[in-house]
Amino acid sequence: MRLSPQKVGASLMIRSELVAAVRAACPDIDARTVDAAVDAIFETISAALAEGRRVELRGFGVFAVRDREARSVRVPATGEVIAVPPGRMVRFRAGKALRERMNDGSADGSEP
Repeated sequence: MRLSPQKVGASLMIRSELVAAVRAACPDIDARTVDAAVDAIFETISAALAEGRRVELRGFGVFAVRDREARSVRVPATGEVIAVPPGRMVRFRAGKALRERMNDGSADGSEP
C-alpha cells in the first residue's frame, strides 16, 4: 500500500518547505534568489542524470543512473503476465556523513 502525503505527515518535506528552510538559514538572501537557486540545483542535477552522468555531493550522497533490463511481471489482481520494457532509473546512495547524521538522531548535525 502506498501512503499519501497526508498520511505521512511531518516526515514529508515538499519543495516550498525546502525553500523556506533555506531562506531561514540565509535571511540576507531574498526569496526570489533562493527560489531560483533551488530550481537551478534541481535542473542541473536532472540534466546531468539525463546525460547519464553521476552526481556526487560530498557528505550528502551520490545520484547515479542505472540501466534496467526488460523483464516480465505478474499482475497480482489478474495473474496476467506483462512485459516491462528496458529503461533507466535513478539511484541515490547516502554519503557517510548523511548516514551518520540520520543514525545518531541529531536533526541539526551536532552531537546528541
